[in-house]
Amino acid sequence: MQVKHFNAGLYDANSYLINAKVLVDTGINTSALIAAIEKEIDIKEIELIILTHCHFDHTAAAEEIAKKSGAKVAIHTDDAPLLKNDDVNAASLFGRRSPHIEPDILLENGQKIKIGEGEELEVIHTPGHTPGGICLYEPASKSLFSGDTVFPDGSIGRTDFEGGNPSALTASISKLTELDVKTLYPGHGISTSDDVNGQIGMSLKMSRGFLRF
Repeated sequence: MQVKHFNAGLYDANSYLINAKVLVDTGINTSALIAAIEKEIDIKEIELIILTHCHFDHTAAAEEIAKKSGAKVAIHTDDAPLLKNDDVNAASLFGRRSPHIEPDILLENGQKIKIGEGEELEVIHTPGHTPGGICLYEPASKSLFSGDTVFPDGSIGRTDFEGGNPSALTASISKLTELDVKTLYPGHGISTSDDVNGQIGMSLKMSRGFLRF
């Protein structure tokens, strides 16, 4: 599996181009992201844009990239209606309006998306940061694209935005501890291959700690 990482600005989420045809999350800075992608490939090679959740910093550029590439847009069914809600998806915090995205594919837990010969992304529904947050697990390479569910060094996604749920996040992270993860590709911060299973275990401890307060 080939992964290209993009981050077009300070407040942007990470974007990941997988096998030159699947883009995970899009960030905010549309023109900068498109320019970066076009240095690597013809943007029309992108077939699918997967949004790990509805928040503006992960979705804002999706509309324009979908138009330029012809790619389909996928998001979990529980977050799809929130793409147009400026308050829930945090667009209002950036002083912006939600992008006009009509998802083509509504994802469900356990769904598998083929990305190459012998390679597929398994959709893992991980609510807590948002109702329809997902992670994507590629078993052949033991890679996890974690959105804003977990981050390196035991960090976890916020639950104080509308739609957040601390108990749900803890249950979601517990689900991730059952995976064997070699490389973590988080929604923010740097990727890591350093004892990722241990780092996810730390995230679970942190999340359980927050539940006590």
